[in-house]
Amino acid sequence: MDFGTLLQMLDATLRLATPLPLACLAGLYSELAGIFDIGLEGKMLAAAFLSAAVAAVSGSVWLGLLAGIGASMLLSAVHGLASITFRGNQLISGVAINFLAAGLTVVIAQSWFAQGGRTPQLSGGARFNPIELPFAQALQDVPIIGPIYYELISGHTILVYVALLMVPLTWWILFRTRFGLRLRAVGENPAAVDTAGVSVVAAFCRGRHLRHPMRHCGCLLGHGPPSGLCERHECRARIYRPRRTDLCKMAALVCALCLPAVRLLAGHVIASRRDRKRAEL
Repeated sequence: MDFGTLLQMLDATLRLATPLPLACLAGLYSELAGIFDIGLEGKMLAAAFLSAAVAAVSGSVWLGLLAGIGASMLLSAVHGLASITFRGNQLISGVAINFLAAGLTVVIAQSWFAQGGRTPQLSGGARFNPIELPFAQALQDVPIIGPIYYELISGHTILVYVALLMVPLTWWILFRTRFGLRLRAVGENPAAVDTAGVSVVAAFCRGRHLRHPMRHCGCLLGHGPPSGLCERHECRARIYRPRRTDLCKMAALVCALCLPAVRLLAGHVIASRRDRKRAEL
């Protein structure tokens, strides 16, 4: 394997692996706050679908980015409502979100675009363009350093660079700010935080809303609006020891039973439209 092939492999790895550190950093906020979110995959899937769909229709990558953030925050609010407000089981709520996203994205995509459950190919202003860093062309012919800077470091989209910057920024937020201190304290000892006069439920909600914009774009890091349902509840330490409830069990069961039906319906719709096109031809 020559040096150029190695650089191409590393370049592709850096580009394709960008969603993973964003999702991991996003889950870190939730984990430190004491909420185990197994529904990361479903929220990423819903956000990816809606962002691609809106970008394809509107032709604006930024509108697609905001749509993906909104989809993730909506599912985050559902998960927070089940696990925080109703004190449901966090694992069941997360699995239900994964099932829901896996079924709905395929059906809606087929209904909107009729491309086998996929979104259209994005081009032009509907997708992020690579950014060429300063002096990339000038340093291209410099031995070793030039190809590394030109091939590996330069030429990525803005989300790749934002994902790299999010690692030190997340460390600074969690360990050098008041918000990070309260978030870690809520996850470790909510009773002590409640005694100090800090709203534990509000800290839960802010931690959940903060992580989802970061997961899908990495550049809109900030406090989202706390859930009104959470704000109206008094802070009690016992709230943050989620227990299994019949409501979450029934929701997970309904989602698990409906998923095969949704996939069967999607297959029927796809087959019927395919037959109709063949008949027209």
